[in-house]
Amino acid sequence: MQLTPRRRLFGMLFWALLTAFFFANVEIQIEGGAGWATGLPTWRIEHHWLLDIFWGGRAMTGYHAWVFPFIALMFHYPIWFNGSWNWRDECRILASIMLFWIAEDWLWFLLNPLYGLARFNPVDVPWHKHWLGPVPTDYWVYTIVALLLLWHAERKHGQQSLTPAAKKMPT
Repeated sequence: MQLTPRRRLFGMLFWALLTAFFFANVEIQIEGGAGWATGLPTWRIEHHWLLDIFWGGRAMTGYHAWVFPFIALMFHYPIWFNGSWNWRDECRILASIMLFWIAEDWLWFLLNPLYGLARFNPVDVPWHKHWLGPVPTDYWVYTIVALLLLWHAERKHGQQSLTPAAKKMPT
């Protein structure tokens, strides 16, 4: 069955949200009410200038060092399974990963009986260091980047090339 580009795009976004729902529930079981692996028996780097650039000021943990590449590998699995890679699919995958992490993080708060949305704020969520309005700055940044990646992947790249005979036809 061949999907239209719009159905494929919405299916991909739905799949990212569905997997985020399941992974948020996994993390709730692992972390309980202690977010960002604060209660886990893992190594942590709390302060380093690179954390401000790449992690939004959050700690780097052994848990996150393994789970982030795992999720990236899982989202890339279809292109390796099918044996084809291109920039458009890579843009779609990267946008899906960003959507996944935003949704997973927010669902962690929404679904976590030890947390809830009432505690989704800068005071109760010290691992999100930067907020813009009601959500962490990362949510805004990654949403914009994901939208730009999807726009790039879904836009038409030039017109179909014409055969030499078609180019000579008068208009």
